[in-house]
Amino acid sequence: KAVWVVLADDGIEFYKKKTDSSPKGMIPLKGATLTSPCQDFNKRMFVFKLSMTKKQDHFFQATHLEERELWVKDIKRAITCLQGGKRFARKSTRKSIRLPETVNLSELYTLMKDQDSGVKEMKLEKDKKLFNHCFTGSTVVDWLVSQGKVRNRAEGLMLATGLLNEGFLQPAGDVSKEAAESGAESVALDQPDALYYFVSIRFLHLYPSTQRGRVNFLFLQGHRRKNWKVRKFILRDDPAYIHYYDPAKGEDDPLGSIHLRGSVVTAVDYVPDAKRHEVEGNLFEIITSDEIHYYVQAATAEERNDWIKAIQVVAKSGK
Repeated sequence: KAVWVVLADDGIEFYKKKTDSSPKGMIPLKGATLTSPCQDFNKRMFVFKLSMTKKQDHFFQATHLEERELWVKDIKRAITCLQGGKRFARKSTRKSIRLPETVNLSELYTLMKDQDSGVKEMKLEKDKKLFNHCFTGSTVVDWLVSQGKVRNRAEGLMLATGLLNEGFLQPAGDVSKEAAESGAESVALDQPDALYYFVSIRFLHLYPSTQRGRVNFLFLQGHRRKNWKVRKFILRDDPAYIHYYDPAKGEDDPLGSIHLRGSVVTAVDYVPDAKRHEVEGNLFEIITSDEIHYYVQAATAEERNDWIKAIQVVAKSGK
């Protein structure tokens, strides 16, 4: 069942829906152990398991790999804090590592991913394992210093920690993963053996448009049920398309695509043909050059703005 989950300082609370005032239940984390990935279900991906002291297991399935890794990272930190008699609380990245207000991590991430002047992705081998599209922590700090984004390596490490905490970077390999889960103030490492990769795929919710004229439903089955579906978005500028996929499957066969050349994208407050309580917040609309309407919901207002800006660039300059 799909539930709204909140990680508290001593347990996991789950709600039937986000707007509920009281939780449906609570799973205490004291003495719990976490297993990820969990292979108990052959046909389900991105599952992790919480095992309680009373030999009771709870299974959770994330919508995509990055989401599972972020949940696992924070739950492990919460369990570690409880074991050490400390109080777990997620802090603002900007406050906890003193990021200046002028730093825009989204813009920095975009510059780092530039194919010509950004951080170079490589095929790296570590402990007899091959990692594709990766780079080292030292490479990230080198780039930040060389581009004048920071004054020294200490500041570069602070920015790298911000990018890691906010999900723009993900650790690859044991060295960087252990540091990311340590709960230290600086979870990024300025080391040649600490590997990282870009999180280049964002996950959004899609809602179908039934405005008069052409109707385009973005669903895997039947075009009948007008409910929300989590889809994996990949934005490309050559060709200028968004391709979307089932997040539980591979990237070989997209469910569909949106041609962006000449399209218009704007923030909207609601979907005209939907009940307001069903679709709330962080919405934007894409109208293609042949007047097909798509409604998309992002996880946060900042993410919505990032998507709108990125799509507008591709709509104007993409091929």
